[in-house]
Amino acid sequence: MSKASSSEAVGPTNSSWPLWEVFVRAKNGLAHKHVGSVHAADERMAIEAARDVYTRRMEGVSLWVVPSSAIVASDPKETTELFEPAADKVYRHPTFYTIPEGVKNI
Repeated sequence: MSKASSSEAVGPTNSSWPLWEVFVRAKNGLAHKHVGSVHAADERMAIEAARDVYTRRMEGVSLWVVPSSAIVASDPKETTELFEPAADKVYRHPTFYTIPEGVKNI
C-alpha cells in the first residue's frame, strides 16, 4: 500500500479556502486576543482548525473566528486625522486629575 505524495491534491487545497482570523480567550474574564489565521471552507471547519492549531495544550476557553475579508483596518496614512482629535481631550488622561493623599488606587 503506497502513500499519496504530498504533491497530489485531493479536493480543494487549503490555500483556496477562505482565510479566517483566530482570537482566543485564555480564561474567563480576559479579552480575546488575535493568535493567528487558518484556512477553512466554512465557520465550523474554521473553529475546529483553530482549536486544533491554537489550543492544543488547553490554552483557551473560547475561540472566535472571523473571515479575514470582513476585517476593515484604518489606513496608516490617515493616522494623524484619525487619532488627532483625541489629543485635545486632556481630561481623558489620568494625569489631569489630582489624587487625594491616602488614596492608593482609583
